[in-house]
Amino acid sequence: MARFTEASVQAVFDKIDAVAVVEDYLRLEKKGGRYWGLCPFHHEKTPSFTVEPDRKFFYCFGCHRGGSIINFIMEMDKLSFAEAVETLAKRFGVTLAYENGAPQEASGGQAEALAELYRRVALSFHHLLLKNPGGEGAKQYILDRGIDIRTIEQFKLGYAPADRSWLYGFLSGKGGFSDSFLASSGLFSRKYPRTAFFSHRLMFPIRDRTGKTVAFGGRLLGDDGPKYINSPDSEIFKKGRTLFALDMALPEMRNTKAVYLAEGYMDVLALHQGGITNAVAPLGTAFTEDQAKLLSRWVQKVYLMLDSDEAGQNAAFKGILCCRKNGIDCEVVNFKDYFAEKEEIPKDPAEILQKFGPGELKKSVKCCILDLDFVISRSKALNKEKSRAVAFLFPYLDALDSEVNRDASIGVIADAFGVERRAVWDDYHIRGGQSGNSGPRKGVPPAENGEFRAGDELALLTAVFVNPGFFKTLRTGISLEDLEDKKARELFILLEEWYRRAGGELRDKVPPDTGGTSGPGVLGELLETVQDRDLRDYIIRQEASGAFSAIEKLLSDGITKIKSKVLERRRREIIRELRSPAQETVRQGDLLVEKIHIDTELTRLKERIHAPAPGAPAETTRNTGTGPLHGESKEGR
Repeated sequence: MARFTEASVQAVFDKIDAVAVVEDYLRLEKKGGRYWGLCPFHHEKTPSFTVEPDRKFFYCFGCHRGGSIINFIMEMDKLSFAEAVETLAKRFGVTLAYENGAPQEASGGQAEALAELYRRVALSFHHLLLKNPGGEGAKQYILDRGIDIRTIEQFKLGYAPADRSWLYGFLSGKGGFSDSFLASSGLFSRKYPRTAFFSHRLMFPIRDRTGKTVAFGGRLLGDDGPKYINSPDSEIFKKGRTLFALDMALPEMRNTKAVYLAEGYMDVLALHQGGITNAVAPLGTAFTEDQAKLLSRWVQKVYLMLDSDEAGQNAAFKGILCCRKNGIDCEVVNFKDYFAEKEEIPKDPAEILQKFGPGELKKSVKCCILDLDFVISRSKALNKEKSRAVAFLFPYLDALDSEVNRDASIGVIADAFGVERRAVWDDYHIRGGQSGNSGPRKGVPPAENGEFRAGDELALLTAVFVNPGFFKTLRTGISLEDLEDKKARELFILLEEWYRRAGGELRDKVPPDTGGTSGPGVLGELLETVQDRDLRDYIIRQEASGAFSAIEKLLSDGITKIKSKVLERRRREIIRELRSPAQETVRQGDLLVEKIHIDTELTRLKERIHAPAPGAPAETTRNTGTGPLHGESKEGR
């Protein structure tokens, strides 16, 4: 097989714009003499992938993959060296030369031949639509939908004749393509290889990001058959990894770092005609994670504009998850609010263009809501029970790639349903398996304004579990209802049952010289009551580590902080009630008095945490005032 000359390959390499090539696949930002981006070869959140434009070299400091830009194209598009060189030569206008003057035969193989076939067929269909009398009905249909000739030309729309034998005769005759090749092209019926797959349809050429035609979508013009069909997957076309009009949308996508995702071909045509040129659409199927990953190379935000019917709303929810899982911000275009005063609300961009014109379409796409507001609204519409409505949103929280975003979203969800944000977090933590996780979610819930965290509740109850002689003091200071951490509540219940079985004298079970700590037998007996193996292992690890040597201080501060947390929660409830316009004046007065009392108590509790008790030595742990501690200090016992 003939090969390229070294001079020819060097000429291609010299012409390459390394940054432009790589930016077809991912976003780059210049820092110093290099360009940086998120590596396409492994998952990362901090850019470690670099491009050196002068050397035309790439390297990832994370996964250590690197090489020339030719190697990059080979990796990304799974091409041979010859195919990568040919691709770059065409892009940068370099004429290739071959050793001994012989051209390389079939260097592109089946893929190149298929691309050439689809290019010819697209031109033929386009000619039939605009110049052949047989395409007059198809042309009139598209014009009646508000699409003008300029847009028809721009997208190279076409017409597939009703005669199913025409395409085979055209390609096997003038085209010179073999029967076996045509049978494998996806343009013909698998059962009847001379019968065209598309018949009497308006044709939409589907191109890859470089503008190469790789497939077709066909819209039925009669009454017999499905409304839309697409070419089957092939060597050059994968439906779930391709987006309609991506090649035409890319310039504006790169410029704005945003894209409008519509539902179908006609919507994209309408948007581009209306001046929204960064618009694409999936190909008759739901928006996929592969398509979201593709968009993430160039954009930071997706504007979803799917139909307002039930199917469209479900698709929007799934689309939001796909975007968020790939680190893309998302908003939903709200045509319903924009056209609220109209007698009939249009459902999609194509209908808006047809009924109201391009100017109104361009204005309407600016009416958007945040994706979280959309999914909350969707959840309320689908779920009457509050707990189910909140749980409906957990897949959205799972999809967020930032703990900061997740924390903020939990706060918004809590406010939207009038519940405590800690309750949302607890349910989210416990029901981790609902979103496809193998078990409960790990981690500690975020603190609210520096308040006591649920993780500290578990630490406190574990300390008392290991030192059960202090449970009497704990139960005097707080109740089960004050605890929010589910595992902490479980330990409180087990200790309470143990305490009652001991007749209120749990300390008698503890050796008197241990200051409330349990002996091995007592702890072993308590551990037998813990059914959760992970929780039991956690208690054993904490006890073995000696983490609770300062049990008096932990108990004192823990009770005080839990009391503060309960008061803070009641304080927020009062503020919400006071803001309600329906509240009676007398009731408002009572609420204000209660709030003043709570504010005073909170100040006292906070001072108790941060200041030593009067007369207490600096090293001595103070009493909380909620009940006598067993041993004021080791020195005092």
